Amino acid sequence: MEVVAAPDTSATHRVAEARVRLTGTDGRPLANAELVVAQRSHDFAFANIGFDVIGLANGRPRPGDAELAERWLALFNTATLPFYWRNFEPTPGSPDTAELRATAQWFADRGVRLKGHPLVWHTLAPQWLMGVEPAEVERALCGRIRREVSDFAGLIDTWDAINELVIMPVFTAEDNAITPLARQNGQLAMAKLAFEEARAANPDATLLINDFDLSSDYEHLLEDLLEAGVQIDAIGLQTHMHQGFRGEDDLADILTRFSRFGLPLHFTETSLVSGELMPEHIVDLNDYVVDSWPSTPEGEARQADELVRHYRMLVAHPGVAAITYWGITDADAWLGAPIGLLRADGSPKPSYEALRSLVKGQWWVAPTRVHTDTDGCFGLRGYLGNYRVEVAGSAAAAEFALGAGIGGVELTLSEPE
Repeated sequence: MEVVAAPDTSATHRVAEARVRLTGTDGRPLANAELVVAQRSHDFAFANIGFDVIGLANGRPRPGDAELAERWLALFNTATLPFYWRNFEPTPGSPDTAELRATAQWFADRGVRLKGHPLVWHTLAPQWLMGVEPAEVERALCGRIRREVSDFAGLIDTWDAINELVIMPVFTAEDNAITPLARQNGQLAMAKLAFEEARAANPDATLLINDFDLSSDYEHLLEDLLEAGVQIDAIGLQTHMHQGFRGEDDLADILTRFSRFGLPLHFTETSLVSGELMPEHIVDLNDYVVDSWPSTPEGEARQADELVRHYRMLVAHPGVAAITYWGITDADAWLGAPIGLLRADGSPKPSYEALRSLVKGQWWVAPTRVHTDTDGCFGLRGYLGNYRVEVAGSAAAAEFALGAGIGGVELTLSEPE
């Protein structure tokens, strides 16, 4: 029996083997047939923010947007969309639902999964909440959570329910209405509010807690929340690396410490600089402001190498379910840093090509010709995801999911009407 296999199947927990048997509509095995087998998608979430596609999806394309979107879709399968409350609802009762819904639909129409970020966060809380009594702030926050989760149910079913809770009650960088509420009610109450309101609006939603503070403070907070019965579906871990790559030892430590909770780990915000690194003495990344932060050839080579090391390390760990890179382009990148996989002019950096060679190369089954045996069977060893099989020179085709422990697949092929 001939076997189709991905070039690299070393991450065995992400690989399945199956005996695929094909029959015709008459029930007879499709013996000695020439087929083309190809992977269609990954179960693993290779994600990026979808902020740069909002204009294109809403009929306001800028020069280069179509090419940017094409490169985005050629690499990623999951998009994070921005629900920063201040920008999403600049005036009370006037949320920008239509624009983000159109963007979500644009991605969904192209087979991309979606996540909303974030539902509860102290930063970018609405200015119109300033001076409002905490009880009224809480009512508005509950209403905002239920509205967004309900309005986008079926399109966006994964959410960062609460963001940066570790520092939320003590945040001092800017005045906002959420920090006083967190200080008054406590972290546990804020987490319960976020998760329970979102769950009530969409019981099938996948809800994350997300934080940049990966110290023991986050671990202790998670312990307290889980002990109190807060239903957390996945743990979000931010890894912005403007000051340099964390390295394999640090990543291994993070993976060990947070995998002990037995929840899927989502590396929600990953970035690596392709220019000069931010000085080490900067504590808050937002405090580093420069007139220009260019990408450099040396920095681009470093970024590509570190990106491959980062992804290989995380994909190899069975607890990791998603990696979100924080930006595809240097144009309008967070903090003006050269963290994109494309330069500001839209051309791909070495990091884009390096990551694509992993996701759509080593971890991917490209269209491959194979012959069935006398029982109409062939073997498949590939990464978990969806696959398509076609009879060579014919329109007969079928798609199927390759899952863990699947063993065997039975397919009936027929010509489309």
